[in-house]
This record gives sequence, structure tokens and C-alpha cells, in this order.
Amino acid sequence: MGNLFGTDGVRGIANAELTGNLAFKLGQAGAYVLTKETHRQPKILVARDTRISGLMLESALVSGICSMGAKAICIGVVPTPAVAFLIRELGLDAGVMISASHNPVEFNGIKFFNNAGYKLRDELEDEIEALIKDNTSLDLPIGAAIGTWELKENVVDLYVDYLCNTLPSDLEGLRVLLDCANGASSKVAPLVLRKLGAEIEVIHNKPNGLNINQKCGSTHMGDLSRQVVGRKMQVGIAFDGDADRCLAVDENGHIVDGDQIMSIVGLDMKNDDKLVNDTIVATVMSNLGFKIMCDENNINLECTQVGDRYVLENMLQNHYNLGGEQSGHVIFLDYNTTGDGLLTAIQLLYVIKKTGKTLSDLASVMKLYPQVLKNAKVTNQKKYFYKKDADIQELIKQAENEFCGKGRVLIRPSGTEPLVRVMIEGEDQSTINAWADKISQLIEDKLN
Repeated sequence: MGNLFGTDGVRGIANAELTGNLAFKLGQAGAYVLTKETHRQPKILVARDTRISGLMLESALVSGICSMGAKAICIGVVPTPAVAFLIRELGLDAGVMISASHNPVEFNGIKFFNNAGYKLRDELEDEIEALIKDNTSLDLPIGAAIGTWELKENVVDLYVDYLCNTLPSDLEGLRVLLDCANGASSKVAPLVLRKLGAEIEVIHNKPNGLNINQKCGSTHMGDLSRQVVGRKMQVGIAFDGDADRCLAVDENGHIVDGDQIMSIVGLDMKNDDKLVNDTIVATVMSNLGFKIMCDENNINLECTQVGDRYVLENMLQNHYNLGGEQSGHVIFLDYNTTGDGLLTAIQLLYVIKKTGKTLSDLASVMKLYPQVLKNAKVTNQKKYFYKKDADIQELIKQAENEFCGKGRVLIRPSGTEPLVRVMIEGEDQSTINAWADKISQLIEDKLN
């Protein structure tokens, strides 16, 4: 990988790092790479979240797409997973989402999808990046061969209908509070829940271009927790800015994270013989309690490195149908090709209605072990050296021996910063804090 694309598309501060000029070049290069085998006018879907910079970047991106002779079909503000679905549903050649997901408003991003609705493989991202970095001259059409632009905002209704049809029954009788993060789910999420018959109230659903993820949504759950209790709702659902993930809040105001959601839904799928090979795919950052829950319920847990793309890669290779991350990015491969916050929400709500249990009762199937994360500051050149240092490895072994299987130590270098991340889980918060301090300090002392 080069340094233009990160782990989830191209991201940066809008108009400083991610400029209109770069968006234009990405539109050109992306249209060329993704549609060069197409023997007709290519059609590319374009969508965005609610950031103030979205329209600016969309205009530049669409100009680049049209300059390559492709047709840009703009569908306005929709969730990222709607893009993945609609590419397939409409038979299009590619798609682009303009969003920085859960990040603050000053950031934005550009994420490409292929004609099957999957995020791009590294090789394709590298090809797009090389065209931009090498300033490659592309053959530009003229006259009638120049691309066109079309606005089709109503196609999101297809996504709404599809989501509703993933459930075997409605959600009548459930009282749900939605936190839309002033983002891409602000209109769509209430439509889906109302169509399914749930009794809903909605907060943070008035985007103004500046308030996306601002003290709301899945990265700031405090307000939702308070209001679920105050309004006497059965459950709260929080999305992030582009609605590819969701977290929940139970009737007591306690957060239910992605590991717990996968525990609840995964067990229900297993009981209905719908969980392929009785397996869930997660990352190494999943809570220890998730692994123990899987062991106790005869569910296989496959662990990948951090990142939803690695979860999806494992699922595709082994034909599994449920996987995700603690952050609430959950992939139901039977229904969509990427994490889908709305899909996750209604699948969770369906289990609540089906069982007649409270969310707190359902979540109790998994004991959430305390976690602590410490960053040891180490140069990029030395951040892998901890693996070969005898003193560091001995200290890690001492910690693991003390936990006796009721805790774990996970050390991993940061992929983007000069840091070694020390994550420790265990039954007692003060104990894991002490071990995290001790190990991170030793890493800094030995490697600096």
C-alpha cells in the first residue's frame, strides 16, 4: 500500500489534505481503473454523508468521473452500506462514498466500491494511487463521449425496503430511541424502524453540515444512555456518521458493544441453524468475555488482525456469514457486503422481540472483562523490537501467568503512529492498570 489510501479509503482534513483537486484526480483514476473493462458507458454511484465539505468534494469527484466518459449517478446523503447494496441492486459498475465515518467534521474521506459492492482490494487501490502519484496522462474523451451526471435521490427507498425484508416479522411493541449522530442515517433510520412498526423517538437527527458526530452517535454514548432511562425506552441505538456501525444501550442505560451484539445475534442464528459452521469472525481486539461466551456455547471464534477488511476477507475465504468488531461494525454477509449499522440494529431488535427478553438480560450471556489500553512511545524504526527483547517478553509472561486464563496481554505496533499499543484484559481493573503501566514503561525504557 502507498500512503494515499489508508485502511478504509482516502481520508484527511477536507480542503487541506483532501482537496477538491485530489478528489478530481481520484474521480478520474478511479473511473479508469474500475471501468476499463467495460464495453459501454460505465455507471458509477456517488453518495455522501452530511459534512459541509461533502458537496464540494462530490462536485470535484463527479467532474473527474465525467471527464473519463463515465456516468455519475448521485444519490445524495445515504449510509455507506446503502451504496454497497445499491451498486448490486442497480447493476452499476462501481460506487463511491464521501465520508469520514465516525471522525470529526473537519475530516472527510473517499471510499471506492467495485461492481459487487465490496471495498477495493489493495492492488486496485495501489493502481489508482500510482496513476495519481505518477501524474499519468489519461486519454480524455471529447464531444458526445464525455460523461454525464444524474441525480437519483429516491433510490434509497430500495435500500429501506430491502432492510425491512431481512426480518421474518415486524418490530411492533418495541420502544426504541435512535441517535443518528446528525449523520447519514438521520432520514433513513427512522423510515426503516417506523416501517417495521417500532415505536420510536429520535435524537441528533438534524444535521447542519457541522454537527456530525458532535457529542452524539456511537462515539459519544452518554446522551443516549441518559435519555433511554429518562424516557423509559426499552433500547437505544446509536449510529456513527455514515451508519456502517451501531452500538446499543439497554433499558438501564448500559452500553452494549459490538462483541455483545454479535453474542446475542450469533447465538440466535446458531439456535436457528443459520450460523454457518457455528462460527463468528472477530478481531484480536475483541473482549476476552466474547471468547469465553463462544467457548461456553460451542461457537467457533476466528480472530483476525484489526480492521473490518480483514474480518471480511476471512469470511469470504471460509464462507462464514457473521463477523465484526467491538466498535459495532458488524457484517451480515447473507445480506450485505460491508458493515451495516441499520441492518445490525434491526437484527438485534428482532431478537429482543422474538425472545421477549430485555436487552440487559440478553447481553448477560457475555461477561464483559475490563480492558485497558496504554500507548508506549517508540520510534517507527524500533516499534517491532519488543518481540525480540527478552526482558519485555519475560514481563508479559509473568502477567499472563498471574491471570491464569482469566486475562490476556495483547501487544501490537500502531499502523499509523510511532507507538506500541499495550492492551490488557482481566477481572480486576486496578490489576490490569498496574500491569499495563509496568509493561508500557518497560517497552519505552528498553526500546528508546
